[in-house]
Amino acid sequence: MRRDVMRVLGLWRGHAGWLLAGVAVAVVSALAGVALLVLAARVISGAVAQGQGGAVALTGFGFTALLWLRPVMLFRPVARYLERLVTHEATFRALAMMRVWFFTRLAQRLPAGLGLRRAGDLLGRLVADVEALDGLYLRVIVPGAASLAVVLTLALMVGAAQPGLAAILALPLAAALALPVLLAPAAARAGTHVAEAQGALRSAVVEPLTGLEDTLAANGEALAGRRVAAEGGALARAQSALARRAAWGGAMGSLLTQVALLGSVAWALSTREQALAVGLMAIFLAIAAAEALGLMPRAGAALAAAAAAAHRLFEAADTPEPVPDPAVPAAPPKGHALRLSGVTFAWAPDRPAVFDGLDLDVPEGARIALLGPSGTGKSTLAALLLKFAAPQAGLITLGGVEIATLAASELRRRVAWLTQDARLFDDTIAANLRLAAPEASDAALWQALDRAQVGDVVRGLPEGLETVCGEAGGRFSGGQTRRIALARTLLSPAPVLILDEPAAGLDADTERAFLATLDEATAGRTVILILHRLIGVERPTRILRLVGGRAIPATG
Repeated sequence: MRRDVMRVLGLWRGHAGWLLAGVAVAVVSALAGVALLVLAARVISGAVAQGQGGAVALTGFGFTALLWLRPVMLFRPVARYLERLVTHEATFRALAMMRVWFFTRLAQRLPAGLGLRRAGDLLGRLVADVEALDGLYLRVIVPGAASLAVVLTLALMVGAAQPGLAAILALPLAAALALPVLLAPAAARAGTHVAEAQGALRSAVVEPLTGLEDTLAANGEALAGRRVAAEGGALARAQSALARRAAWGGAMGSLLTQVALLGSVAWALSTREQALAVGLMAIFLAIAAAEALGLMPRAGAALAAAAAAAHRLFEAADTPEPVPDPAVPAAPPKGHALRLSGVTFAWAPDRPAVFDGLDLDVPEGARIALLGPSGTGKSTLAALLLKFAAPQAGLITLGGVEIATLAASELRRRVAWLTQDARLFDDTIAANLRLAAPEASDAALWQALDRAQVGDVVRGLPEGLETVCGEAGGRFSGGQTRRIALARTLLSPAPVLILDEPAAGLDADTERAFLATLDEATAGRTVILILHRLIGVERPTRILRLVGGRAIPATG
């Protein structure tokens, strides 16, 4: 637990200024509360000492305390406001950084897709687990620092006059301050169960909704509902267990602060009259400490939840990269001819080889049609060419440079891939296109759409490029979606294009029209066209067939 928490704090170093400022403001706010009650104690003890009920008779320290009381009363709410403002700003900045960091790590480690990871679970980690980290700062570090400052101030102020009273007052409060840390390891197990149950519930909800048509077609909504109910019940039980631990911590913390207060009252009642001012100050300080420590009972549960969330984040983020970049990348190649020499590859040691000594030359400007039924490795070849996976043997070169020595970002600037299930995201057409070229002008977007022969369709829309595509491009037909995805690929400056089943899912007429578009749209680039079969409109310069893990010239 401690290792995960310290790693989170290390990642937050870039926002250390805001985080430390929030802690400082919280400490000042807490000490302002202490000062307010100390001044009140001075005023009351001064009035009692003179036997007067009104403040007009106050002299000496009592009168000075009365003068300071009003400005401190005005400063306290200002300090509390600044505390909320600065600590929440610091938290928002730190959590935003964590989301970007986690997404970047996932992108590096899941280039070929989610694989065996569940979308709902990863969504939970990106959203709920990152959100849980706010408790580490707002409910542990900030109140902990403020409470520590109050307890130390209390011990120093009272200890200077009455060391025995300081011990009566400070020891229970110090125990209450340490209580969350002592209880956190046990609460961490409950926090882990909550985090896991949240991930399972999100998966139970997201997966049936993502494939809702299949769920309904199979009459599986009742089964999906039962699964959601079961996971919801498991989450409720886990949250109840964590809440019980938090309640016990809160009860013990309250008991310790009450012990300090009652001890101060008992000492004040038994003390001599000349020490009455110290006794009253101790009582008021105990009240101030109780206020500062009031947030600490939740700190143990918050620390446990944050540690469990951090562990889940790091568990996913630390998945080994399938093809890590070299420590010192080679210089980018000047050419873009592709060559595979003796490539052997299997997705796992216990699975059969997809390629066994594959040799393939793709000269600059070539238009290769690569044919074969499902399972022969056509899409696997694309994954190898973009370093989504690495061969177990053999070499792959681009412009004479082995791609294993190139940075993935440099390689993917030269090789673009229109995947078999290319998606449009629930954003505008312009935003979808600019995934391939973030700085592209509107004119460049229209040119790409026209080359994909879908520009007129977009011009006919009321909002044009600002039209929202909908989830998975639901705003458009299958053919229109594929053409917009093709336009995105064409917008890339990459000289090599891999088009993986570009007409998948289209009807025969739409398929012919779409494939006929490719010859003109991809002119001047190297093209690897991955298909189940040719229909006569593709115009490749070379046709190969994948058979037994090797590429052989197609016959007939």
